[in-house]
Amino acid sequence: MAAPSDQAPVAERVEELLAAGGPLPIVAAGRPVLRRGTEAYDGQLGPALLARFVEALRLTMHAAPGVGLAAPQVGIPLRIAVIEDPAPVAEEVARVRGRVPQPFRVLVNPSYEPVGSARAAFFEGCLSVPGWQAVVARHAEVRLRGEDEHGGPLDEVFTGWPARIVQHETDHLDGVLYLDRAQPRSLSTNEAVAALWAQPEPRAAADALGFELS
Repeated sequence: MAAPSDQAPVAERVEELLAAGGPLPIVAAGRPVLRRGTEAYDGQLGPALLARFVEALRLTMHAAPGVGLAAPQVGIPLRIAVIEDPAPVAEEVARVRGRVPQPFRVLVNPSYEPVGSARAAFFEGCLSVPGWQAVVARHAEVRLRGEDEHGGPLDEVFTGWPARIVQHETDHLDGVLYLDRAQPRSLSTNEAVAALWAQPEPRAAADALGFELS
């Protein structure tokens, strides 16, 4: 399927994406749409089209699979993202990383701010940078503000891994990839992470690869 034209109205571009059905193609790093930031959502799609787009984002996130997906990752520069995390990890990993299940949520025009000064560093990946992970130090707790898909207000504090997901997806809406915040020396293939750095925290990787956990 040909990619929707960047010059077409955003609603038309979304209609073109949805016409093929099934999961949407995910845009990989190097495409300008991932770096330009996004336009605040202000009804550009209309309620029915927005609902269809949100469902397509959800389907695509599940199929990838991932725990979040932002509109620019499917080529649409609108300030919309979805998150959901069943947290299928071992108990120790969940405890150390603060990973708890998160229900499906739609984030419209989200922004976050840190709560306190604590930070946490863990390996992180991205559907737009397939095959790789790197250690990113992020705020351990953030306050998220925005709206849901129905225009209702969002104002919630997230901690642990949910806070990381919120930061990662909101960063996408500002043209920021996780690699921009990562420790460059930590960059590892998925295979290397699974074989060498599967511990709940990345201390061994920091010692072996020579980077700071900060």
